[in-house]
Amino acid sequence: MAAPSDTDRRRKPKQGRSKATVEAILEATAQVLVADGYDKASTNRIAKVAGVSIGSVYQYFGGKEALVTALAERHAAEMLDVMKAGLLDLLDAPLPEVARAIVRTMVKAHAVDPALHSVLNEQVPRGRDIQHLGAEIDAANELLLRFLEHRRSELRVTDFEVASFVIVHTVEGLIHAAATERPEMLQDGRLEDALVDLLQRYAHNAA
Repeated sequence: MAAPSDTDRRRKPKQGRSKATVEAILEATAQVLVADGYDKASTNRIAKVAGVSIGSVYQYFGGKEALVTALAERHAAEMLDVMKAGLLDLLDAPLPEVARAIVRTMVKAHAVDPALHSVLNEQVPRGRDIQHLGAEIDAANELLLRFLEHRRSELRVTDFEVASFVIVHTVEGLIHAAATERPEMLQDGRLEDALVDLLQRYAHNAA
């Protein structure tokens, strides 16, 4: 039988006190990642910030990678909640309104702890068994694909799977770039307007 990896979750909290301990550990993990970066973060430092023993950390998590995986999953779920709230009721809304809602919703999703989002995206090593932030992208693709298929008669694009992929990754990539390099573009609405125009030109059948 293979030994558990550092990414394995161990005991799952069932009681309120245990859940509170796990939550404190995850909050401390987020604080340490933002303050120290991924490479310098350690389970000893996380335990100290959380106010628990190192044994309590290893009671629930196999190590730093398991902590980061759990934190990334929680962060992705929080972003997904924001996106669902912004998009689920727009199946029959006018296309310009939908385009703007897509952009605004993804901007709001990125506003969920942007410092942590940046660390998880940019510092956590790729190619290792650590969960990254793909869940919210997959969910956004699914939501948008549902919309495109519902409004197919109004759209210029015909391959909705490709169109959903292009739209989500274009918007996600540009918002992330603006958040890290040019945050004023998010604050003054210029990037939002540019992205709305881009989406309408790409997908809308203007004829």
